[in-house]
Amino acid sequence: MEDEIIKKRTQETAKKLFGKGIKMDPPYLTWREFNRDLAGDFSKFITGNLYSRTVLTLPERQMAACAMLAALRATDELKLHVNAALNVGCDPEKLAEIFFQLAPYAGMPSVNEALTVYREVLKERGEWPISEKK
Repeated sequence: MEDEIIKKRTQETAKKLFGKGIKMDPPYLTWREFNRDLAGDFSKFITGNLYSRTVLTLPERQMAACAMLAALRATDELKLHVNAALNVGCDPEKLAEIFFQLAPYAGMPSVNEALTVYREVLKERGEWPISEKK
């Protein structure tokens, strides 16, 4: 029974995060090609257990994820999570500010890559430039 609850939570949370916006394959599909059971376990842990916790809101979790992925310069994963951040209501201006905040900690190359990814996602969503959306 507990497994069914986690599976349902995983699906509901994934739909909120990745159900609209840009079209790209989530990492789950790659994991599944290598090991279907392990992919399911990862998905249930990350999306069903971690992302569904209520200590942080989904927008707060996504802003943290975007900051960390940008600092790591993990641009493919960042693209997925920038889209998810927008899907769950992150303020586009605050998200840009988070990327600028990387400068003293991760350096300007991280800022530049993050903003490039962010602009690409916004363009694909038809939400660029953000200044015109105010």
